[in-house]
Amino acid sequence: MPDCGYSNLRTTESGIDVMPSIDLSPSLSLRKRAIFAGAWNLGALVTSQAIRLGGNLIMARLLMPEMFGIMVIATTVSVVLHLLSDAGLRQNIIQSPRGDDPVFLNTVWTVQIVRGFVLFVSTLLIAGFAWFAQTINLWSPESTYAAPELPLVLALTGFSAVLYGLQSTKVDVAVRAFQQKKVVLAEFASQISGLLVMLVIGYFTRSIWSLVGAGLVAALVSTLLGHIWFQGPPNRLLWDRTALKELVVFGRWILLSSAVGVLAMNGDRIWFGGSMSAAELGVYSIAVLILGAFALGVQRLVGAVALPAFSEATRNNDTVRFRALYYRFRLIIDIALLFACGLFWTISPLIIHWLYDERYAEAGNMMAVLSLSFFTLRYTVSHQAWLAQGLTKFQAMDNIIRALSLWVLLPLLLAIGGVKYAIWGVALHTFPTLVLIVYVNRRIGLFDLKRELAVLPMVLVGIGCGELVLGIAKWL
Repeated sequence: MPDCGYSNLRTTESGIDVMPSIDLSPSLSLRKRAIFAGAWNLGALVTSQAIRLGGNLIMARLLMPEMFGIMVIATTVSVVLHLLSDAGLRQNIIQSPRGDDPVFLNTVWTVQIVRGFVLFVSTLLIAGFAWFAQTINLWSPESTYAAPELPLVLALTGFSAVLYGLQSTKVDVAVRAFQQKKVVLAEFASQISGLLVMLVIGYFTRSIWSLVGAGLVAALVSTLLGHIWFQGPPNRLLWDRTALKELVVFGRWILLSSAVGVLAMNGDRIWFGGSMSAAELGVYSIAVLILGAFALGVQRLVGAVALPAFSEATRNNDTVRFRALYYRFRLIIDIALLFACGLFWTISPLIIHWLYDERYAEAGNMMAVLSLSFFTLRYTVSHQAWLAQGLTKFQAMDNIIRALSLWVLLPLLLAIGGVKYAIWGVALHTFPTLVLIVYVNRRIGLFDLKRELAVLPMVLVGIGCGELVLGIAKWL
């Protein structure tokens, strides 16, 4: 795909120099819509993660850690399959000039449905292999892969791919148009529906099926709301060649990026599934859940606000607005994540002590190490800027580096020092991508060394606040 946008972005020198003198009033509506969308997403982030954490705290007292470990594997399989087939359909709707064309949207919907059924069949095949591997004792009895519930859990959770495949493209159009209120409320409805199902089944059965049922109900409610509640013409099956060509051109690098990125994003659970018991993996999942909830919230916020804003500025050929938006988003995300990096490094064991019983105590030390990943997570803003410019190949290269780094570090560190060493590999494997990020951002005029260095002290601020919290906790 051509590297569109390079020449325009190289025309100015520094965002600091030009921003004070520009008249940004022509894009005022974009600013207002981005702020409104950001406010809704931020409120949704806090509320959603509070609900998620609250549900997890209750379920941690109703279920055994082993059940969380089994669900980690089932969820990982689902995520791996989704990412292996991710061609960036939602991002294409947001970024494309044809993003509100019914012909284009219906073609996307058709592709999405086919993909959902393919993913479900693939999950059934994996579930069958898991069952067969257990019958021939392929796995160690202590391995999570040897859990007898795993094959059926895999099969049932895989059906969510069919439900999400039927999701209306009207939701993606709403994101494109900064109509975050409806998107957020629909997500709340699906989340709460799943939570209620999980709590009811969990209370009466104390079984892993409460977790499985919650995921299926949440997917069903989300899909139904997308079709019923959102405005726009209903989707219908359509296969348009020009739309397919655009999907292929835009999505080929995203497909490669996702296929490789899945190894980086889920390699830890793939390796730990064979190295940890189900109970140990369940404890690890608690550490990942808390940090992952924060990280996922940041990624969703940036994806729902920054990408539409960047894409609109790109479609309007407004290079100055694009750079101004980029630096504003970067400043906010840098401050938040660097502060969180220092804070979680310090108080993670205390958080686990407050929230969970002694069975999950080791999750605190795991969280402290894993929080170092926040240092590089903040460059998700750069990734969205690349997508808006159509530079999807660099996202693929970023994920290739992540995957290679993780899959070299994990087996090496497992062999040297076991799981405790390997967790450091999980936390630090993204750091080699900084070389690529600096290179690409310099090339497209989005790198300013002074800005990069100015925010780094926020790590120390986070550590200082963490030490203060620890001191107050000891005093109390």
